[in-house]
Amino acid sequence: MIVLFNKPFNVLSQFTDKGAEASTRETLSHYIKIPRVYPAGRLDRDSEGLLILTDNGRTQSRISDPKYKWEKTYLAQVEGAPTDDDLAPLRAGITLKDGPCRPAQVRLIDPPELWDRKPPVRYRKSVPDRWIELTITEGRNRQVRRMTAEIGFPTLRLVRWRIGDWTLDGIENGAHRIIQ
Repeated sequence: MIVLFNKPFNVLSQFTDKGAEASTRETLSHYIKIPRVYPAGRLDRDSEGLLILTDNGRTQSRISDPKYKWEKTYLAQVEGAPTDDDLAPLRAGITLKDGPCRPAQVRLIDPPELWDRKPPVRYRKSVPDRWIELTITEGRNRQVRRMTAEIGFPTLRLVRWRIGDWTLDGIENGAHRIIQ
């Protein structure tokens, strides 16, 4: 079984929370009532969007293991006004503290039509922001956020839109779709 879930902001990508804030943090169990499915990979608590869950260990491993190089597309609202030239280092493959990144596909985009985020992204009248679409084939911890910060444009909002051929098309925030 494959479940596509549109994970809201501030939700943990796990079913239980044993941390100090456990009573106040939402987990997948608040949204997914399907027994014996587990996330194939992770999505940070402060990121939103596509999370794939499955009941098949082989499928779970294949989706989450970087050696299979699944493309993951993110929509990122960044602070500042990058130009196409500013994004060139991402296309070339920048180096972060934990090593070099594979080259990314990246382009400037118009603001996408998304659900409202709760709480909303901070707005500063004196600081512009832009949206970019970024596709990577890795999945390191906070990689997209670190990549945009490295080129001088910190991420304000991050939405994973696609993994492989699966997208969020038609899936409301906090909802899921069973596809197999």
